[in-house]
Amino acid sequence: MLLGTITVKVDEYLKKRMSKVKINWSEYIREAIRRRVEIEEKRESAEKLLEGLKARKHVVPSGFINETIREMREAR
Repeated sequence: MLLGTITVKVDEYLKKRMSKVKINWSEYIREAIRRRVEIEEKRESAEKLLEGLKARKHVVPSGFINETIREMREAR
């Protein structure tokens, strides 16, 4: 996997404090960025779905809900 590079600047005081904490800051920041990207992607997907529902682009087929509930009850 190819890795890109980003740069984060912090003031000297924070840098000194960070050096006292035994954390792999690169890994911590990568994970924080990954989590935030996932949250934003989910938010965008939810907004698109909501827009589609408001515009009635997504329609539940007749009887689908009753059939699904029946199947779930029978599976117990």
